[in-house]
Amino acid sequence: VCLASEAGRGSPGLVISRYEKELPGMVSLDDLARMNMEYVESLYRDYRRDPASVDEQWARVFSGYDMGRDATTPGREPGRRAEDGIGDLVRDLVHSYRELGHLVADLDPLGQSPRHHPLLTLDELGVGADLDRVVDWAPFRGGERGPIRELLAALAETYGQTLGVEYMGISDRQRRAWLQARMEPRRNRPELAAEDRRRLFEQLLGAEMFEHFLQARYPGQQRFSLEGGESLISLLDELGEEAARRGVAEMVLGMPHRGRVNVLAHVLNKPYEMLFVEFEGAPLPEDVQGDGDVKYHLGYSHDRRTRRGRPIHLSLSPNPSHLEAVNPVVEGIVRAKQGYHGDAERRRVVPVLLHGDAAFTGQGIVYETLALSTLPAFTTGGTVHVIIDNQIGFTTSPPEYLFTRYPSDPGHMLHAPVFHVNADDPEAGVQAARLAINYRQQFRSDVFIHFVCYRRHGHNELDDPTLTQPVVYEQIRNHPSVVELYRKRLAERGELDETELRRLRERRRSRLDTALQTARRDKPRQQIFAFGGVWSGLGWAGDDWSADTRVDRTALLHIADALCRLPEDFTPHPRVKKLFEERRERIQGGAGIDWATAELLAFGSLLQAGIPVRLSGQDSVRGTFTQRHAAVFDARDGRQHVPLNHIAPGQAAFEAVNSALSEAGVLGFEYGMATADPRRLVVWEAQFGDFINSAQVVVDQFIVSAESKWQRMNGLVLLLPHGYEGQGPEHSSARLERFLQLAAERNIQVVYPTTPAQIFHALRRQMLRPFRKPLIVMSPKSLLRHPRAVSTLDELATGSFRLVLDDDAARDAAGVRRLVLCSGKLFYALDAARAARPDGGSAIVRVEQLYPYPAGELESVIRRYAAATDVVWAQEEPANQGPWRFVQPLLTEALGPQRRLAYVGRDEAASPATGNYLVHQDGEAAIVERALGK
Repeated sequence: VCLASEAGRGSPGLVISRYEKELPGMVSLDDLARMNMEYVESLYRDYRRDPASVDEQWARVFSGYDMGRDATTPGREPGRRAEDGIGDLVRDLVHSYRELGHLVADLDPLGQSPRHHPLLTLDELGVGADLDRVVDWAPFRGGERGPIRELLAALAETYGQTLGVEYMGISDRQRRAWLQARMEPRRNRPELAAEDRRRLFEQLLGAEMFEHFLQARYPGQQRFSLEGGESLISLLDELGEEAARRGVAEMVLGMPHRGRVNVLAHVLNKPYEMLFVEFEGAPLPEDVQGDGDVKYHLGYSHDRRTRRGRPIHLSLSPNPSHLEAVNPVVEGIVRAKQGYHGDAERRRVVPVLLHGDAAFTGQGIVYETLALSTLPAFTTGGTVHVIIDNQIGFTTSPPEYLFTRYPSDPGHMLHAPVFHVNADDPEAGVQAARLAINYRQQFRSDVFIHFVCYRRHGHNELDDPTLTQPVVYEQIRNHPSVVELYRKRLAERGELDETELRRLRERRRSRLDTALQTARRDKPRQQIFAFGGVWSGLGWAGDDWSADTRVDRTALLHIADALCRLPEDFTPHPRVKKLFEERRERIQGGAGIDWATAELLAFGSLLQAGIPVRLSGQDSVRGTFTQRHAAVFDARDGRQHVPLNHIAPGQAAFEAVNSALSEAGVLGFEYGMATADPRRLVVWEAQFGDFINSAQVVVDQFIVSAESKWQRMNGLVLLLPHGYEGQGPEHSSARLERFLQLAAERNIQVVYPTTPAQIFHALRRQMLRPFRKPLIVMSPKSLLRHPRAVSTLDELATGSFRLVLDDDAARDAAGVRRLVLCSGKLFYALDAARAARPDGGSAIVRVEQLYPYPAGELESVIRRYAAATDVVWAQEEPANQGPWRFVQPLLTEALGPQRRLAYVGRDEAASPATGNYLVHQDGEAAIVERALGK
């Protein structure tokens, strides 16, 4: 009844939106009815074409609307379009092309694009007999009035040529209108002068000749050619130009290896000479530490001045062969840069991520990174994504890996526009770049460019693609290059002749030849600016890894007061109130300081020294084990109070983040922040240590190896709860053995601290040394509340991080006959068992830092217990896990031939731990018994 009575006052979408409160049952058919009137309009169009094509309830709704509409139109037959309804027809036409035009666009350079769609036929659009009728073109913004035939041509030119656009799924009408205003008046083509087109051609020619030159000079080397997608260079070039015009000071790029060398040469202006030296295989300079990496993984940065004279800094982040793993890393880098540049609006530093089509749809890190993009603690204000669609994944064809129509379809979950570009039309790429960066700057949200090209060679230049795709590669072999296609276009316009073309080729070839001669003669290498900018004042790690981590007792008490102080109008949860009161009493009493308190005091001391701290992880604000309470929440209104941000005026900021349920994405992001901002303590905490399994790529290919491969350092801290407490195989092990296997060349620190004072000094040491190394902490669970795992205030105020903790109970070293070496929480079980049967003949020594291995400290301890005839290494983990296989050869050497090192622990096992609590208890009791001896 409502629809019938209102039908004459607007479209069904407008009427429904007007009555959505009165029609809750109808609106619940689809939540989009409340969010997107155009969705309702599209359903209505489907209903008008075929009532059976929509849900039965929607059919009843639209039937009522039509009844009312027919009744309010004199002389109109039910179900027929009134003559004065031509405006509805035009609106339908415009909407259809805006929504579906990309489906008939000329996107495939190889000519396989479907150029027809059943919903865009003249009969389906209902205009077969009206083509010459003159109509108003509104709402199309590309003209005012003319024949329907010309309107259709204008719509097809705007939405159905070499630049297709998906944007009607954006629920914000303002954003759709913004795009329409920039696409439709110019038929979605860029405004280019003759000199602009000439520059485009020179860019394409340079990219093509560079690839041909490399192929001729280095035929047996992999370079992952850009051939088939050379217009990517002009697209990225325009992206930088337009970004600088919109006030962007820096763009950080991440990309896989396809086309990377060409992008380095022609977008970031890495000199040809340096690239050729890398192809020549010259050794690394003596002042460069580490092993280096292949040329198509390396990064580079460049200060560029645009054609309009504006400066912009471009940097390409190094990336391993896990193609999309760099995505969250770049986002973290950008977030850090935005922070120390004061870019609160996130407009001056912009991330640009290039993806491969098969990788974008297939790798989970893509989805994790997209999921972080709008979260307050992780957003960077929008990323420009460029998906390079080679239409093949190594040897895999699209039907075997593409589960949606376009590889860009996952981007729809962000309601972001997608610009589909035919790579054989460089001008379409320019237009897409302009639209993309302007949209990003205007709305500070993600945007996607789907760059459809082809791969002229195999996966690499040694691979023969005709073995698996013979038909496609026959097409590619016969397909003219984009350089040839664009040359013809310019020749037809009279803007390029054969003489000028020959001159351009000769000049480019001369430049390449000269660069090669220089490379072979002078061997110039890429300079490493590891300690420029925010890294200034820091350097490579030397032999001294210690630091003065003491904090004045008065300062600690001041921090403690802030930790336990709440606003006067704040009502804490009763349990939190009690915890704060106990925390205050312990600190003021100077004893019984637990793990979480020591950790927070360490954070507070750094904040007072002007060092920001960021802690993120799943449930890290409260703490997985209800131990931290970095923020507390008012029991009445839920507002948040962060005590560490209220220590003193002028202090640095503390940021505690409950992250998304992601390991690889979040850890990659935090790693990126740590590499870009060495003046900030960045801590990532796993909910349980074994969750690091899901982020192993970030560990292996970035955290532990970046300094060796790319001379990229970082001081990231990983808190990985580790310990065998009967919680099963998935909640026991942080895979300590993996980190020890990855440890080499003093690349990381692996610690297994057993007291709150130790974690206090370890965290402070991390930021007070003149270098940065990743810190891997086997973090506690049960020790968080263990009555003996406590420290005094004096141990925090006057101590330091101790690599080895000797046995204070073993006062008579000469009387010790059994020396037990261990790490972690097992010490407390051993110590308790020894106390229950005092014999005075054993000593228990804790190795608190496993890497770098504390050889000197351990040898000193071993010498102290020279009378000990039995020496054992005791651990909770199975023999093939934990530290045993790492420490065995090192300790055996320290003991010498006179004493044999015995192993006490669980047998080798395929699973980290048992799932049976009683079996766990029996196993631990047996370890303790065997370790202490009879």
